Amino acid sequence: MVSDTKFGTTRTRAWKNGRLEAEGFPLEEVSDYLDRGDCLVWADVPSEDDDTLNQVAEELSLDSHAVEQAVIAGGRAKLDRYPAYLFLTCYGTYLDTGSGEISISKLSTFVTERALITVHREADVLSQAIVQQWDSDTELATYGVTGLLHGLLDVVIDTHLDAVQSLDDQIDDLEDLLFDDKLRIRSVQRRTYELRKSLVQVRRVVLPMREVVNTLLRRDLHIVPSELTPYYQDVYDHVLRASEWTDSLRDLVSTIFETNLSLQDARLNNVMKKLTAWAAIIAVPTAITGYYGQNIPYPGFGRHWGFWVSTAVIVGLILVLYRGFKKREWL
Repeated sequence: MVSDTKFGTTRTRAWKNGRLEAEGFPLEEVSDYLDRGDCLVWADVPSEDDDTLNQVAEELSLDSHAVEQAVIAGGRAKLDRYPAYLFLTCYGTYLDTGSGEISISKLSTFVTERALITVHREADVLSQAIVQQWDSDTELATYGVTGLLHGLLDVVIDTHLDAVQSLDDQIDDLEDLLFDDKLRIRSVQRRTYELRKSLVQVRRVVLPMREVVNTLLRRDLHIVPSELTPYYQDVYDHVLRASEWTDSLRDLVSTIFETNLSLQDARLNNVMKKLTAWAAIIAVPTAITGYYGQNIPYPGFGRHWGFWVSTAVIVGLILVLYRGFKKREWL
């Protein structure tokens, strides 16, 4: 089914009349299947394998600039139109729920009249998921290359929705931590920044997909046949949902950050009130004992009842202050 090289995995498939006819064949045979006129071909190539990629580019007469864009890391998700084909750049997103970090897998796609060439930079997990999608919905191949492209986009957008859903769950857990009595402020701050960073990364790859799918749906370009328009419209709805979801989560993370600061201020105020209240309570016996510690006679000087009176006054005033502070919720 696949061929392994030192650079990764290379896959090939061919469909005839919507049915899978061959897979795992050498790249040299791609042009042979295309010359038959009734076949669709897919090839998936690791971006590190320059020789294989150049071979495919020569077979299909791909523009060198587009091939260079497919190989380099980064770049914005986009759809470029060339005279004989389309060039699509998109990204799969995967969230590590333990660390809150996001991993992004780039997938570049050349869409010709009867061939789909994908170039993956990172691990080919995304390519495997696309193959599974095609296998689960065999009807896609009957619509030609645009049917296969729909399956590809559906998988990519699903990774966006899954990542955003995971971020939403992580942010919900973070909200619960805010009001935890055993809150560790530093850990909450670190978690907030991690999720905020991951959310920014997701938004960078999600938002441009609206323009990509919208371009495919333009009637004046005649890219998507009318029978596939509802399918692509469904993908577009998912793109809108993912982008709007990221916007709401961005506002929510900002709110959590501000709420955390407000709670820290409130806790600091409570601590200051308690310290002030205890300082006032301690000041009473200090003042009384200091007064009775003068080197001049005072009422009860040298007598037992004088000692007990001063003690009773200290305890009484402490209780009065304590009840007063407690009533005001300073203690």
